[in-house]
Amino acid sequence: MYLNCHTYYSLRYGTIKPEKLLAIASKNGVQTLALTDINNTSACLDFVRLSKKYDVKPVLGIDFRNGAEQQFVLLAKNNEGFQNINAYLSRFLHNNNLKIPGRAPELEHTYVVYSYQKDSDFNLRENEFLGIKPKDLNTLKFSKWNNFRSKLVVLKTVSFETKKDFNTHRLLRAIDNNTLLSKLPKSEEGKPTDSMLPYHELCEIYEEFPEILGNTSAILNDCNIAFDFSQETPNNQKAFTQNEDSDYKLLKTLTYKGLPYRYDKPNKAIYNRIEKELKIIKSQNFVSYFLINHHILEYARGKGYYYVGRGSGANSIVAYLLRITDVDPIELDLYFERFINLYRKNPPDFDIDFSWTDRDDITDFIFKTFKNTGLLAVYNTFKFRASVRELGKVFGLPKAEMDVLTRGRYNINDLDKLSRLVLTYSKYIQGFPNYLGIHASGIIISENPIHYYTATFLPPKGYATTHFDMVVAEDIGLYKFDILSQRGLGKIKDAVKIVAYNHPKKPPIDIHDIKRFKEDKRIKYLLRNAKAIGCFYVESPAMRMLLKKLQVDDYLGLVAASSIIRPGVSKSGMMREYILRHRYPERIKKAHPVLLNIMPETYGVMVYQEDVIKVAHIFGGLDLGQADKLRRGMSGKFRSRSEFLVVKQQFFDNCKKSGKSEVLTAEVWRQTESFAGYAFAKGHSASYAVESYQSLFLKAYYPLEYMVATINNFGGFYRTELYVHEARMHGGIIEAPCINTSFNQAIIIGKTIYLGFMFLHALEAKTIKNLIEERQQKGAFKNLDDFIDRVPISIEQISILIKIDAFRFTYVNKRELLWEAHLKISKTSFETHVNTLFKTEKINYETPELPSSTLENAFDEIELLGFSLCNPFKLLEKSLEIKLTANDLPNYIGKVVSIKGYLITTKNTSTSNGKQMHFGTFLDYEGYFIDTVHFPPVASKFPFRGKGVYSITGKVLEEFDCINIEVLSMYKCAVIEDPRYADNNKVLVS
Repeated sequence: MYLNCHTYYSLRYGTIKPEKLLAIASKNGVQTLALTDINNTSACLDFVRLSKKYDVKPVLGIDFRNGAEQQFVLLAKNNEGFQNINAYLSRFLHNNNLKIPGRAPELEHTYVVYSYQKDSDFNLRENEFLGIKPKDLNTLKFSKWNNFRSKLVVLKTVSFETKKDFNTHRLLRAIDNNTLLSKLPKSEEGKPTDSMLPYHELCEIYEEFPEILGNTSAILNDCNIAFDFSQETPNNQKAFTQNEDSDYKLLKTLTYKGLPYRYDKPNKAIYNRIEKELKIIKSQNFVSYFLINHHILEYARGKGYYYVGRGSGANSIVAYLLRITDVDPIELDLYFERFINLYRKNPPDFDIDFSWTDRDDITDFIFKTFKNTGLLAVYNTFKFRASVRELGKVFGLPKAEMDVLTRGRYNINDLDKLSRLVLTYSKYIQGFPNYLGIHASGIIISENPIHYYTATFLPPKGYATTHFDMVVAEDIGLYKFDILSQRGLGKIKDAVKIVAYNHPKKPPIDIHDIKRFKEDKRIKYLLRNAKAIGCFYVESPAMRMLLKKLQVDDYLGLVAASSIIRPGVSKSGMMREYILRHRYPERIKKAHPVLLNIMPETYGVMVYQEDVIKVAHIFGGLDLGQADKLRRGMSGKFRSRSEFLVVKQQFFDNCKKSGKSEVLTAEVWRQTESFAGYAFAKGHSASYAVESYQSLFLKAYYPLEYMVATINNFGGFYRTELYVHEARMHGGIIEAPCINTSFNQAIIIGKTIYLGFMFLHALEAKTIKNLIEERQQKGAFKNLDDFIDRVPISIEQISILIKIDAFRFTYVNKRELLWEAHLKISKTSFETHVNTLFKTEKINYETPELPSSTLENAFDEIELLGFSLCNPFKLLEKSLEIKLTANDLPNYIGKVVSIKGYLITTKNTSTSNGKQMHFGTFLDYEGYFIDTVHFPPVASKFPFRGKGVYSITGKVLEEFDCINIEVLSMYKCAVIEDPRYADNNKVLVS
């Protein structure tokens, strides 16, 4: 009898989880239930999937509303009707200017329910009905519609379960309307009575109107929706060519065609692996998936785009031969069953990384090439702190009080009633969906129209986006194509171009010659000594220290390190154990023989996702399908699913039956569980390592060009400042932007790097464009007057260029130039210049002598670039007395020292008891790294206070050749008074 039910996917309106709605229905004896979320279909497929569990027949529809005002409810008679409803809703979600009309269109295979009003005047079609709410029954007796009972149905809206839910609903509506709760209009709320009654009670309310009950029952009986959640058959585009047979022939042809590019002399093992994979790919109906990926990447190569294929797809030799990945699974003995196996029903997964500059074109190509395409959504949920702020505004709390609540620095007993309510309801709505976003990379290419499964919305990117996420997509057999972007590839691509223009006589770089890179001595040196700043995935402080500890200098070692660094391995305590076994082989004997036998390559330590499958299969006695289900469950997406819990229990039962001790089983499970959620597939790590080698090659042979590319791609792990510093450490001469030399991005001429105009805060793109175009068309600027004559510019914009010393070629002091500019440019207006036959001679005013200093330049650079181009230690109020450096620290192991360091980055973490501690990375006076650890007592007493130089006192520690300082005290050093505002008599002239 329920035709209008909402979950919390009726965004900022409903309050019930989809599964909870089914549980409530089952509890109340409701056997058929219509889910009709407001302008949303996010819950629909999960609702159908879960309905069998609660023995409830699902009906799907949509509640069409403008804001909170209901226009009508559309119900799907079948899957075609659901597709029609989705397509209709999508028209409005793709164009926010369209309002939903008061009358529904004629859509096949649908029912329409309008809300009854006493004076309703509808000429109802055959499939249209008036919904009668319990409150309408008295007035209905005196309405003309009492004579048309065949057109009346029960309309008992369900949006809440409890009174607290209704209160939550009102708060959500206030958030949605950006208003105080006290000012929320009643028209924007539902009714407190919009909750579910037991089936028999609802029937009793309408017992005087049996026709209404009969009509409602007939509609629900006539609606039948069905989707296949077995995952037996993928629902992606079934054929890339005309049919599946020709698809397989093409895949086989392309696979063997790729052999000469990858292998000089293919052996029997390679041919056997190819045949095995092709057979499984065909049997699992994944042929078109490979061909579509191949087609996308063939287009990318044709456009000269760099890409990296990673994920579990790197375990496939077919993918390697099709050039989807660059990882040789034979060389690494990669486990193909991690990617696809006969037991695995869920779809395979390729992650394809493109440069951030190329990804949009790839997405555009996919949408134009394939018919039924959509981006996947993500559910952006209410987070506790954000909810505190939102609800604080709704309750009218002052900002200061909200700050106290968000920081958690309060005694609950000292809070007033409103503050307590904010905290209570912030916790309650935590995890509620707030709005739909776009998945970072997921695209689906379906055999059926996308609207067969969901309505779509149109985010700013301009591509139709589903209402469901990747988990629901997989449930329904739609496996995604992951098209990601990353700056690492942009750096590599740009660095190759920069090398070409800065070294025109050198032969072109083959950046894909990975075999040569693996044996290169310079690269081995960089890896072994962790000199990899700017290099993909190996530059972070944690990775820098791990490389030193492992003394990695080969490909397999780097592949392992790429996975060991993940939180799961370190959390389980096995990262340290791996390092010990790697450095001291006799320690390998301590490994459990069963685990060592399963994972000899990694000394009996779980390092890769494949290891979870191996342990579950060999140690836990699960079949490969169960083992893979266990791995996926541990990743978090399916952890709460009942099927995961069943497999977990099977693991323990099998171990007990095979005589393994409970202590051993529990320890293996602990290691597996703590590790699995963050682990990489081995092929994924190998793909990362390939990109690392490409960037390491460029860093080894062309460090300045590579740093310029890194700077232009907005860095990597660190801020731009460190990459500028790294270039200087490699002999680069760093110049501030110059109007006669610089471009938007940084450029290099020989060893001199000119920073680009884009790094100047507040310098407008229009100013940069005008400046560069004028210079390219008519030559270099002669002086300030010539620049003002040729480039339309405001006093604010030219001041930025003068302050950064972009006119230094004139040899006129910049203070004098600023004075001149203020006299010669109107402060309030400027116009585009028109060329005239005769130039008007500018009046040159007598300007006073206005000296500036090197230190003044440094403060201008900090203001405009975010950092100074001079050594930051030169800006200290007190000059360095003790010049202890990072290179001296090995002589002081175990001793307490004092050293000064310029803060580069920090990492915050928590101890097992929840206390905050930190890791710090600093530069010494000479520009070398100092690494620090700040345990909770010190962290709270001596906090970081932003960028700057710190005086650090602590104990020097050494572990596995890594030096760090356990901080005992730390103070930020004072800098000199800003000379731009100081007494001129105190300023040293440059």
